[in-house]
Amino acid sequence: MTGRPLNCGYVPLVDCAPLIVAQELRFAADEGVTLNLLRQPSWAALRDLLALGHLDVAHMLSPMPTAMSLGLSGPAAQIDALMVLSANGTVIGVSTDMANAMRATGWTGGFGNPRATLTPLLTALDRPLRIGVPFPYSMHRLLFDYWVRNAPVADASDIRIVTQPPPLMAEAVQAGEIDVFCVGEPWGSVAVTAGVGELVLPGAAIWANAPEKVLAARRTWVDDNAESVGALMRAVVRAAQWLDQPDNRMLAIEILARSAHLDLPVAAIEHALTGRFATRAGADPVHVPNFVRFHANATTFPWRSQAAWIGGEISRLTGIDKTHAVSTAQSTMRPDCYRTHLGAMGVDMPGASAKIEGALTHPTAVASTRGQMILGPDAFFDGKTYDFAPKN
Repeated sequence: MTGRPLNCGYVPLVDCAPLIVAQELRFAADEGVTLNLLRQPSWAALRDLLALGHLDVAHMLSPMPTAMSLGLSGPAAQIDALMVLSANGTVIGVSTDMANAMRATGWTGGFGNPRATLTPLLTALDRPLRIGVPFPYSMHRLLFDYWVRNAPVADASDIRIVTQPPPLMAEAVQAGEIDVFCVGEPWGSVAVTAGVGELVLPGAAIWANAPEKVLAARRTWVDDNAESVGALMRAVVRAAQWLDQPDNRMLAIEILARSAHLDLPVAAIEHALTGRFATRAGADPVHVPNFVRFHANATTFPWRSQAAWIGGEISRLTGIDKTHAVSTAQSTMRPDCYRTHLGAMGVDMPGASAKIEGALTHPTAVASTRGQMILGPDAFFDGKTYDFAPKN
């Protein structure tokens, strides 16, 4: 393939790994792609550059294509999610002062019990709770809102949402600007290492298979650059396959730690890729299996049912008509591109592009293009399911 380099924006998080590995291990070059990775200071900056055409593609929060296509965030633009880059990989944490206040209510700590953590979180303070999220339309925000709606003491008037770019989250905690933070790794672990925060929950404890980041592009660019789209998707899925091999994780940590990418010590990155977390300074690490996933269990597949869930949550958040929000969200996910560009290289994929979200409490074999594949678990912590499959 010839032509100019593809400008690809990313925010420095562990889950940008498929793009960095695609470049560093020459998966992109093997597909004829010159990938120009451009680090961005915030999701808002990345959003604007993509919408205005200064970026061709981007590592993006999974709800952002829907929000942008609905005209809710920055310059209005039709944005498509070509594939999912990662599932899960986020943490919810609190300031050390907040952790002490929660313990005073009887909370005993831990890192994985949404129900036992929720009431202490919401009742620990006698003032509004300040929640730090990286972007108004992020999976972090949607998961937090979903979690809080299940609390008998929930009161939206006692919650203040504060937007903080991921690299500044720990600083905001230290400055006393937020009480709770919802952020992708390694920035939760950075707060712990600095002694200013404590982790209370992985995002996967709320939804076991939340699509966290996507590979996004403007729809007009996707339509006009089919060859580049296919080559980049092939490179990225090869990187995702490589990342999910346990024997490759230590090399992946080393690659990500390089100053050109995340510019953080190895110790700050390895928590996410090994799934071992010290939830507070000096504590013994706890193990979170599959804390972040890049390829296994059809992670990279752009499910229209996952998009529909996102659309429904954005409707609830903004008051936009739910039917319109869900329809727009589903249109941003592009399983058609995924099947067209990755089918020929033998990537296994499900027979359908939508499923009942939350129905799988354990790994389950389902029919696929290569015979059979394993999906799940994908359960929500409250046991609810969401059926967005087309009705005949």
